[in-house]
Amino acid sequence: MSQVEESIEVAVPVHSAYNQWTQFETFPEFMSGVERIEQRTDTLTHWVTKVDGVRREFDAEITEQLPDERVAWTTVAGDARQAGVVTFHRLDDDHTKVMLQMEFHPDGVAETVGDKLGFVKRQTKGDLERFKRFIEERGQESGGWRGVV
Repeated sequence: MSQVEESIEVAVPVHSAYNQWTQFETFPEFMSGVERIEQRTDTLTHWVTKVDGVRREFDAEITEQLPDERVAWTTVAGDARQAGVVTFHRLDDDHTKVMLQMEFHPDGVAETVGDKLGFVKRQTKGDLERFKRFIEERGQESGGWRGVV
């Protein structure tokens, strides 16, 4: 099992950052390797990814969701094994720290070597930087789900 922790400060209020993160179907717009996400229920998402020519499909279940605080998930079926949490920390009225912590199991030699070379860490950092640009350029979230899980 491998672990990644990354964070970024975004120039939007905490509720805007949180609301945008709950719009899973927009993830392909800022997450590299994510081709499609389908929100199947309030707590179940279906992911299609393609990284370095390797296509994977898996389902992830949201295990905890507290508005403006955190979204936690774990995979429940498919080609990937991972779990994680994204937390949102109010810095002031217009700035939020977004922190991502993830555990994953590399599959096979190529993924294990890529993990040891820091590929996943760099990809996660890049995804957060693209999220920052995405939300700051929009100036507001594209939607939001405020339910509690």
